[in-house]
Amino acid sequence: MFRTFLVLFSLLIFFILSIPAYLIEIIVGLFSKKTRTNIACFIVRYLFKFFLFLSGTRYTVKGLENIPDDRAVLYVGNHNSFFDIVLSGAVIPTSIRYVSKKEIKKVPFINVWMYYMNCLFIDRKDVRQGLQTINKGAELVKEGWSIFIFPEGTRSKTGEMAAFKEGSFKIAQKSGCPVVPVAMTNTSSILEKQFPKIRSADVTIEFGKPIYIDELPKEHKKKLGAISQEAIQNMIDENSK
Repeated sequence: MFRTFLVLFSLLIFFILSIPAYLIEIIVGLFSKKTRTNIACFIVRYLFKFFLFLSGTRYTVKGLENIPDDRAVLYVGNHNSFFDIVLSGAVIPTSIRYVSKKEIKKVPFINVWMYYMNCLFIDRKDVRQGLQTINKGAELVKEGWSIFIFPEGTRSKTGEMAAFKEGSFKIAQKSGCPVVPVAMTNTSSILEKQFPKIRSADVTIEFGKPIYIDELPKEHKKKLGAISQEAIQNMIDENSK
């Protein structure tokens, strides 16, 4: 329970310090929203690194060389743990925005930081709102911001991936950006397997080769979900050995 206490206590301290930080972000945003966003992403990235340290998480990173360094991308990953966001946010070298379910928008403090990071909130039951979110995501990518989405739509309770929702890939289809498959292995061992206790664990995050939509055969362009999921499953199988 000691690690759990450390993480929760640190989270409380962060929330307290967030109050003056919000004021600074508001002032910065009056002059440059881009700078405000970059500051928020910087703060959150190093907070994630700190949480991984406190939780005793030892992580191996593979495939960073597969991330294009000349353009924004759509990251798509499997989802087994709350720590998937912490891990990916800590190791991806550029600023990213997450697509999250709309319920997170109601969580105090977290919702403000997500707003400053330009994260997107999607209503899975409202098709029109979902389309608006996808369109906004495509515009962000065109502006140079990478986006991370979990195409399963929710965390897996069994460790097995649910079928990826093809609609999640419309951001890439509309913006023309590459899709980077991201495989995270054993992250549920940090928290979910013994919830609410946090325990140290060895995890792996691997970035697969980018998928360029315009280079795919016509019949494959509508199967991005299946293609990405297969790539992720192959990485998980290899890293689980």
